[in-house]
Amino acid sequence: MNNWTDGVMAFVVLTNLFLMGSSRLAACIRVVAAQGIALGFFSLLIHEGELTTRLALLALWSAGLKGVVFPWLLRRAIRETNARREVEPIVSYTTSLLIGTAALAISLWISSRLPLPVANATLSLSVSVAFFTIMTGFFIIISRSKAVTQVLGYLTLENGIYIIGVALVQKTPLLVEFAILLDVFVAVFVMGITIFHINREFDHIDTDRLSSLKD
Repeated sequence: MNNWTDGVMAFVVLTNLFLMGSSRLAACIRVVAAQGIALGFFSLLIHEGELTTRLALLALWSAGLKGVVFPWLLRRAIRETNARREVEPIVSYTTSLLIGTAALAISLWISSRLPLPVANATLSLSVSVAFFTIMTGFFIIISRSKAVTQVLGYLTLENGIYIIGVALVQKTPLLVEFAILLDVFVAVFVMGITIFHINREFDHIDTDRLSSLKD
């Protein structure tokens, strides 16, 4: 089971690097969807013991929102706005990959210094990947100009928080876990509406160009 868990974590690392290095919005949406589905199964793989209804519901709820609902909203947004690529990122893609590699190394170092509740290589790896995913989300939000890409950064950031929650706080009540995902759902839904209205009013969704607007 640990091999499967480690495989999911390796997949998350690769998808994070892909998000940092790709300009194609549709491909990035598919990658975030695949990452969300993988994390849904991760909540089952990391659990030690008998499979419960609570865990199954959490996995289905997470995979459904992250792998189906959120990507559908974002695909609809890029269809409505006719956006295809992040053409002019604030940080170039080559530099982004270098920063991503450094962030991964920093994440591994941080997790090695933390007093984890259980001395477990899989848990340490999960925490490392969680920190890296959070850093990736923050970086995408601040280094990309299109609103759709920034939403993807927000989802990636939430995925990192989700990994920490599942890995370290396995006894969190199901209601709390659902509430967190519901908050993310509402945020992404509002972001989708905002993207649509920005494009309708200004014929673009580049957030850096909005800073030039005056009263």
